[in-house]
Amino acid sequence: MYPALLLAAEPSRLISLGGIDIAIIAIYFVVVLIIGFYLKGQSSTGEDFFMAGREMTAWIAGLSFLSANLGSLELMGWAAAAYQYGILATHWYWIGAIPAMLFLGIVMMPFYYISKTHSVPGYLQLRFGEPSRALSAVSFGFMTVLMSGINMYSMALVMKVVLGWDINFSIWVSSITVAIYVALGGLRSAIFNEVLQFILIWVGALVIPIVGMIEAGGWDGMVARIHQNFPGQDYTHLWSTMGSFTDNPMGIHWTGIVLGLGWVISFGYWTTDFLVVQRVLAAKDLRAAKMAPIIGATFKMFVPAIVILPGLLALAVLPFKLTGEDVALATGGHSYNEVLPIMLARYCGPGLLGLGITALIAGFMSGMAGNVSAFATVWTYDIYRAFWKKDADDAHYVSMGRWCTILGVLVSIGTAYMVMEFKSIMDYVQALFSFFIAPLFGTVILGMLWKRATGPGGFWGLLSGTVASVAMWGWVKMDPSAIRYIALSPNAKDMAENMYRALWSWLICVIVTVVVSLLTEPKPEKELAGLVYGCTEIPSEAQVPMYQRPMFWAVIVIVVFLILQIMFW
Repeated sequence: MYPALLLAAEPSRLISLGGIDIAIIAIYFVVVLIIGFYLKGQSSTGEDFFMAGREMTAWIAGLSFLSANLGSLELMGWAAAAYQYGILATHWYWIGAIPAMLFLGIVMMPFYYISKTHSVPGYLQLRFGEPSRALSAVSFGFMTVLMSGINMYSMALVMKVVLGWDINFSIWVSSITVAIYVALGGLRSAIFNEVLQFILIWVGALVIPIVGMIEAGGWDGMVARIHQNFPGQDYTHLWSTMGSFTDNPMGIHWTGIVLGLGWVISFGYWTTDFLVVQRVLAAKDLRAAKMAPIIGATFKMFVPAIVILPGLLALAVLPFKLTGEDVALATGGHSYNEVLPIMLARYCGPGLLGLGITALIAGFMSGMAGNVSAFATVWTYDIYRAFWKKDADDAHYVSMGRWCTILGVLVSIGTAYMVMEFKSIMDYVQALFSFFIAPLFGTVILGMLWKRATGPGGFWGLLSGTVASVAMWGWVKMDPSAIRYIALSPNAKDMAENMYRALWSWLICVIVTVVVSLLTEPKPEKELAGLVYGCTEIPSEAQVPMYQRPMFWAVIVIVVFLILQIMFW
C-alpha cells in the first residue's frame, strides 16, 4: 500500500449506516467486553489464563480453532483472491486445510496433549532442547505480532473505504477492545468470543451468496456470466487448468498447489502454528482434542460459500472491473481488496447491513485476539519464564501474561502501520508463512515421527530452513528474473513463488536436520516417551463405539472432501 496516498485522500464512502446498523455494531462491542469482565474471575491461575483450564468441549475447541483463522486473511484477502484468481482460491480452504486439520487431530494431537505442553515451542523444548525452543519462540512471536497488525490494518481499511471512518480511529478502537477482553479473561475469553464471532460471521456473511446467486441465476448462470465477461480466462475450474503454468489466472502448476500449499504450508500452519493449536490444547480430554480439528475441518469445507463465492459473484455481476492496488490508487477506482465490502453494499439494506459490517469486524477482531493470546502464552512460558525468571509463583506469570497482552497489542498497532508499505496483504501473509511456518513443520514432524532426530539436528534444520526462505525472498526482490528458479517458471505470479519457496525451505530444513542428526548422539528412548511415535503408548479406543471414534468422522470428512474436488474439477 501507499500510506501517504491512502491517508491524504478524502475517504470514498461506499455505505452509509442507519441508526439500527450503528446500534448493532455498538451492541457487539459491549457484549465482547461484558464477556471479558465476566470471565476475569475464572482466569486467576496460569492454567486458566493461558490454557482456559483445559476444560473446553470438542465443539467449543473446534469452533474456536476455526474461528481463530477467520480473520482478515479469510474475509477480505480470499474474497479479493477469488476475484483475481477465480475458484483457484478455494484450494486454500480445501487441499490447503482439510488434510492437515485431520492429520493434526489423528496423528499429532496425542503428542501435543499427552506431553501437557503449553505451546509448540514448549514441545520443541521437550523434544530438542532449549536452543530449538528459543529459536521457534522468537520467530513465532515476531510472526504473530506482524499477523495481528495485518488484522488491525485490514479492519481499519475496510472501515475507511466502507464507512469513511478515519483509519487511525478504527485501528485504536478495535485494538483497545481486544486488549481489554483478552487481558481480563485470557484464552478463555478469547475462545468464547471466537465462538460468538464464528456465529456472527456466518449469519452476517451469508447474505451475499444467497442474494447474489439469486441475481446471477444460480451456479450455472454465474458461470455463464463469468465466461461472457472474461472470455479469455477460466475462473471456474479447480484442477483442470493446472496442467500448465500458462492455462490458469494464478500462473501455477498443480505441483505447486499439491506440494507447496497442500503439503508444506498447509500442514505447517494447521499443525504447528500455535495460534490455532492453542485452541485444541484447551480441550478437556484427549478425545475432545482429537475431535476438535475434525469438527473444524467439517465447517472449513463450507467456508468458501461465504468467502470465495462473493469474489466469483463479483466477476459475474459487477458492471465495472476491479484492479490491482496500484491501478486503483492511480485512477481513483476500486481494488481487489474492496470486493467484499462492495458486494456487501450491493445486497444489504438497513439492519442486514449492520449485521454484515459486524460480521466483518468480528472476523478481524477474532484474528487479532487469536494472535495476541498466542503471543502472550509463548512470551510468558517460552521466553520470559525460560530465560529470565524461572522460579516465580503462578500469580506472577498470570500478571506477566496480562501485561504482555497489552504490550502485544501496542506492538501490533505499530506493525499495522508497517503493513501499509506492502502492495499486497496476501503476498505479505504467505511470505511470512514461508519464512516461519514451513521450516517449523519440518522440525516438528521429524521430531514426532523419527526417534533418531537429535537436538542439534532440530535446531540447525529449523535455522537453515528459515534463513534459506528469507534469502530466496530477498533474491527475487533484488532480481525479479530469479523467480524462474524459485517458482520453476518465468510466468509464475507472486502467489506461486510463495508456494515453491515454502517447499524449498521445508526440504532444506529436513535435509539439514537428517544430516546433523546422523552425525550427533540421539536421546535414549526412555527420554522420548510421550514425544515420539514408537516410544509413546497411545490410549486405545477399542472400547469406544465406532461412531464415537475420531477416525470414523475423519474418514467421512475426507470422503466429502474428495467429492468436492471432483464436483468442481
